[in-house]
Amino acid sequence: MNKKQHIIKNIKKRSKAARLGMKPGESVLSINGQEIIDIFDYEYLMQDERVVLEIADLEGNVRILEVEKDPDDDLGIEFENGLMDEYRSCHNKCIFCFIDQMPKGMRETLYFKDDDSRLSFLQGNYVTLTNMSDYDVERICKYHLSPINISFQTMNPELRCKMLTNRFAGEALKKVDKFMEAGITMNGQIVLCKGVNDGKELDYSISELIKYIPNLESVSVVPVGLTKFREGLYPLEPFTKEDACEVLDLIHKWQDVCMERFGSHFIHASDEWYILAERELPEEDNYDGYPQLENGVGMLRLLLDEFEEGLKEVLESPKLLKKLQKNTLPVSFATGKLAYPYIKRMADKFRKLCPNREIYVYEIENRFFGPMITVSGLITGGDLIDQLSDKPLGQVLYLPQNMLRSGETVFLDDITLEELKKALHVRVDIVKSSGWDMIQTFLNHK
Repeated sequence: MNKKQHIIKNIKKRSKAARLGMKPGESVLSINGQEIIDIFDYEYLMQDERVVLEIADLEGNVRILEVEKDPDDDLGIEFENGLMDEYRSCHNKCIFCFIDQMPKGMRETLYFKDDDSRLSFLQGNYVTLTNMSDYDVERICKYHLSPINISFQTMNPELRCKMLTNRFAGEALKKVDKFMEAGITMNGQIVLCKGVNDGKELDYSISELIKYIPNLESVSVVPVGLTKFREGLYPLEPFTKEDACEVLDLIHKWQDVCMERFGSHFIHASDEWYILAERELPEEDNYDGYPQLENGVGMLRLLLDEFEEGLKEVLESPKLLKKLQKNTLPVSFATGKLAYPYIKRMADKFRKLCPNREIYVYEIENRFFGPMITVSGLITGGDLIDQLSDKPLGQVLYLPQNMLRSGETVFLDDITLEELKKALHVRVDIVKSSGWDMIQTFLNHK
């Protein structure tokens, strides 16, 4: 029993693994005679149509299972460690790192800096490439694992070393060439810092990045997030309205070039830039199918368009419209500064349809991290309690799903959802971040 054991946490009901009699607590030792190091090996080996599994039960007894399957079939196994290996922490000291800007005393997991290429494949995390070994690169190319999401920051090697505080950061960019040669799909990200990698540096970076099209499918440009806990850190300044306009003008110039040459906009500005510049959001076609949605690129446009489509469906259905207008129970919404104008716009349209219904929408200032943090995903339970305690909340308070950690009911400051309900004396429901879910919220509230 010297082989690495990967303990099974859960078996999906009616899955192939369940039919084979596999159980939680058992371990997978090898596939097709090959030991599994991590998720890279597992995903690659499971693509075979005939799979031979070596399984150890709770007593250490080993048995062999043979499975006939389609290449894309999932056995239905969930492992205790989704990565199937130890998580690799980041060794960079980036001048813009958000974790370095957090206060002390928060739960330990919030201080973990991941920079693991396997999480890029598994969960879509962005990696700097500096913590990726040549062996990792070889396996990604061999297994043809895609997409890999890369935090470029800049294509200037010397500047990249400075931004990541890592003398190997510039050299790490050569790994992108290896992915390109192997046909690996990539997405990119640039965290823009005023006076550092913006202006001419951003222009240069985009000119270099388009050389990797089509393997590099998209790149997002997001402004650095600055909290009030930056004492002793690199002196970064917030972007102004004028700065945002310059960033957007540059990005739009390159979008025109890329559309003409490649049929894709390729380089995208996150929603914050348009809010700061006080410009209208681009139309849906400008987002190329929203490849950078998780980076806040097009999130508000998608929200608005889904809402308008859902509202049109309601207006065209006498049954749904009657159901909407019949419901007069008061409700409230709370969100961050970034999304507030758009949530309010939606609520105003419902008020016109339902004049007898009270709908409250509240903009929550981020006092925990500081007012320059405007996204709803970083709002804490404490800020919600402090700013909503004396406000009318109606029968239920609705909060966006991203305020809570995935799969949990706790806010960043460790206040639980149940504690929030008790403090505000109101029912609290979580709404998914889509326009249609907003429609459903208004239709089905009881």
